[in-house]
Amino acid sequence: MPAALHRLLPALAALALAVPLHAEEVGCVTTAWKMLGANHRVCVDAFSDPKVPGVTCHVSQARTGGVKGSLGLAQDPSQFSLACRQTGPITLPAKLAKNETVFSEDTSILFKETRILRMWDEKNNTLVYLAISRRLIEGAPANAISTVPVMPWGGR
Repeated sequence: MPAALHRLLPALAALALAVPLHAEEVGCVTTAWKMLGANHRVCVDAFSDPKVPGVTCHVSQARTGGVKGSLGLAQDPSQFSLACRQTGPITLPAKLAKNETVFSEDTSILFKETRILRMWDEKNNTLVYLAISRRLIEGAPANAISTVPVMPWGGR
C-alpha cells in the first residue's frame, strides 16, 4: 500500500464514523406517472439509531421524478413523515447528547436535506426524534416528530 494512502485511511475511517447513518429502502409507491424519466414517488426508508440499540425509525419522503429526477438534478419537495418505535431492548449509552443528528439525506443537488435529530427527554424517560428540512418554507422548516418511551422489553 502506498504511504500516502496508508496515512489517508485513518482520516477516511474517522470521517465515515462521523457521517450519520444511511437508511435501507423499504419500498416506494408511484404518485404520478411521468412520460419521460422516473415517476414521482413516495419512498419509505428504515434506519436504526446508531447509538441507541433497540430503536428503529421509518421515514417517508416525496421523490421527484421526470428527467431531472432521473438524473439526480431535481429538488425533492420538503414533504416527509416520521415514525420511530422500540424494536428490541433499548440500551442507553452512559452519556447521551442533548441533540444529535442520527440520519441525514440530501433532497436536492445543493443545500437541501432532510435531517433527523434525537433528543433525550429525561424527565419523561423518552427519546424524541425530530425530522426537519434544511429548506425554509414560508419562514419555518417542514418538520415531523416521533417519540419512543424507554420501557422494558420482553421481561428485561
